[in-house]
Amino acid sequence: MTTTRTLGRSGIEVGAIGMGCWAIGGPLWGDDGQPFGWGEVDDDESVRTVHAALDLGATLFDTASNYGAGHSEGILGRALAGRRDRAVIATKFGNRSDEVTRRWTGTDHSPAYAVESLEQSLRRLGTDHVDLYQLHINDLPASAALDLVDTLEGLVTQGKIRAYGWSTDNPESAAAFAAAAPHCAAIQHDQSVLLDNAAMLAVCDTYDLASVNRGPLAMGLLTGSTRAVGTDDVRGRAPEWLVWFTDGRPSPRWAERVAQVRAALTADGRTLAQGALGWLLARSPRTVPIPGCRTVAQAEENLGALALGPLPADAVAEVERLLSDLRQTSAESGV
Repeated sequence: MTTTRTLGRSGIEVGAIGMGCWAIGGPLWGDDGQPFGWGEVDDDESVRTVHAALDLGATLFDTASNYGAGHSEGILGRALAGRRDRAVIATKFGNRSDEVTRRWTGTDHSPAYAVESLEQSLRRLGTDHVDLYQLHINDLPASAALDLVDTLEGLVTQGKIRAYGWSTDNPESAAAFAAAAPHCAAIQHDQSVLLDNAAMLAVCDTYDLASVNRGPLAMGLLTGSTRAVGTDDVRGRAPEWLVWFTDGRPSPRWAERVAQVRAALTADGRTLAQGALGWLLARSPRTVPIPGCRTVAQAEENLGALALGPLPADAVAEVERLLSDLRQTSAESGV
């Protein structure tokens, strides 16, 4: 069973399931008190979680300069000390934040900031290079992203990054960027059994890119958890783009969809989360899900999906049938 995948045209091999490191960053706040983190975390447990994920087959660790205002990068660097050669580090740039106040202070897509942010990331990560450096402004116009290509190519030449990409859900923008960017290797985008971006997968096929899947468990919805989350958690005061949660609990519409597909995802003995990850592995040979983990137990469950492999074809077909029925019902009811 294949448990590794390739980061597109870079040729970098990674475990077929990685680890998202947003949650281990701890709190981050907007000026209006909007939480942009996942609440308080236990840093020692975060380190143990990274170690467990690495031992269980994850090699791609995805973080960002503004996760916890750099705290996630610092903890990841601490966890990978002495283990750097076993890991593929992906980080992102484009959001400014204050490490002292834990405040997000806006976006900056200038070439100069791409260089400045990388230097800060390298310091926090305790490394001399990043394997995948990603633009972290989802809705940036493609023309502005293209202004970064020369700078990013220069960072590749200097050996400070091995490849780069863009975290965006817009297939047209991704295609324009990939066509003009020689060392673009991946597009990170929202992708899960509940939210399929077929157009982006087609772009990844056309330009030989990896599809790095953020939100593969719909920010916890596809773990089956129903507990309320706190007001220091982004899900507790969900911004407009976060459709999965309302007032800290799973949104009824989406919770019902999870209930409808649960049996198909778990038919061969997988947990719900493992079934959702298996669906992604079956969806395309380019997908690399990066579920977030805050505890060793979560890492063990998520990475357990590697041994189980892609969801069987009959289960994939049943999920598609159920979701097609749900989409049709929603369209007819105007939901």
